[in-house]
Amino acid sequence: MEVAHDQRRAHTILIVDDTAENIALMSSVLQDSYRTKVAREGETALRVASMASPPDLILLDVMMPGMDGYEVCRRLKENPDTADIPVIFITARSDIEDERRGLDVGAVDYITKPISPPILAARVRTHLRLKDVRDFLRDKSEFLEQEVERRTRQVNAIQDATMVALGSLAETRDNETGNHIRRTQHYVKALAEKLREHAAFAAVLTSDVIGLLYKSAPLHDIGKVGIPDRILLKPGKLTAEEFEIMKTHTTLGRNAIVSAEKLMDSPTTFLDTAREIAWTHHERWDGKGYPRGLAGSAIPFSGRIMAVVDVYDALVSRRIYKPPIPHEEALSIIGEVSGSHFDALVVEGFLEIADQLPTIARRFSDEQEAAYERQ
Repeated sequence: MEVAHDQRRAHTILIVDDTAENIALMSSVLQDSYRTKVAREGETALRVASMASPPDLILLDVMMPGMDGYEVCRRLKENPDTADIPVIFITARSDIEDERRGLDVGAVDYITKPISPPILAARVRTHLRLKDVRDFLRDKSEFLEQEVERRTRQVNAIQDATMVALGSLAETRDNETGNHIRRTQHYVKALAEKLREHAAFAAVLTSDVIGLLYKSAPLHDIGKVGIPDRILLKPGKLTAEEFEIMKTHTTLGRNAIVSAEKLMDSPTTFLDTAREIAWTHHERWDGKGYPRGLAGSAIPFSGRIMAVVDVYDALVSRRIYKPPIPHEEALSIIGEVSGSHFDALVVEGFLEIADQLPTIARRFSDEQEAAYERQ
C-alpha cells in the first residue's frame, strides 16, 4: 500500500557525509518527501541521533575523517536510545567484504556510489515502511502487556473481594467471631512466610502459593452457612448429635466451592486452595480429626496451616460459649498437642512468629469493629 505523502513527510532522515556534493544530491532526492537533517562527521551524527526527536533513518557514509561510518554505526547500535534506528551505508566501497562488515555492525542496507536517485528513494521508502511496522508491533505489544497487567490486577482484586465477601457471609451467621476471618488470613500469611525458610517447605511455598493461601483463608468456615442457628449459636456445650451436625460444615463448605468451580467450567481454578482449606482444616495429624480422618502428610498443607491458626484464634477470642484465654496460654496449649493434633513443623514455625500474633489480633480486634459499628 502506498504511503501517503503527508505521512512520509513526518519521517526525518539524517544524512551523514563529509562531501557537500553527496549531501546536496541526497537532499534533493529526499526533501520533497521527508524532513532531512545533516551531519558532516561522526560525533555530530551521534549527538543528533541521541536528541529528544531522533531521526527515523540514517544515511551514513563509510569513509569520513576521524570516526568512520562503521564505528558510528557500532556506537549507534550499542546505545539503547538509538539502536532501533535503521542505518543505510552510502559508500564508494563496492567490495563484498566491505558490505559484509557494514551489515555485521548493524546496518540494514548498503548502497554504493555513484548514487542512483531512484534506488536511494526506493531503499529509503522500503526501510521506513519496515520500521513503521516494527514500531507498530512494539507499541502494540507494550499496550497488550500493560492491558494484561491491568486485567490481571482487576481479576486478582475480584478474587480477593469474592473470597472475603463469601467468608464474611459465613461470619454473619455467628456474630461472636467478628474479625476472625481477617485475623486468621493474616496469621496464615505470616506463618507461611516463616515456614518458607524451612528446607521442608521452601520449594512448595512460593510467593504465588502464599498469595493463594492468604486469599483462600477467609473461606475456611464458609460451610457454617448450612449449620442451623440452634447449633451454631448455642451458648453451651454441644451434644454428641449436635457436634456431628457441626462437623458437617467442612463438607458443606467444600461442596459449595466445588459447585462454584463447576460454574467456571475449569478443572483448576483459584478456588482449589480454598476448597482444600474448607474441607481439611479440622483434620488432625494423628488421624483423629474430621471429616475424613486423614493423618500426617495425607492432610493437604493448606489444611495443616489453617488448623493451627484457626485454633489459636478460637482460644484467644471471646466466644458465646467461653471467655478468651491469654496469648501465652494459647501458645502453650498448641505446643502441647504438637505432633498429635498438629503438624510439629507447622507448630514450630507458628511459635517462631508468636510475637507477630498480638499485633495482628489488635489490628483486627472484635472490640474495634464493634466500636466502629456503634459510631
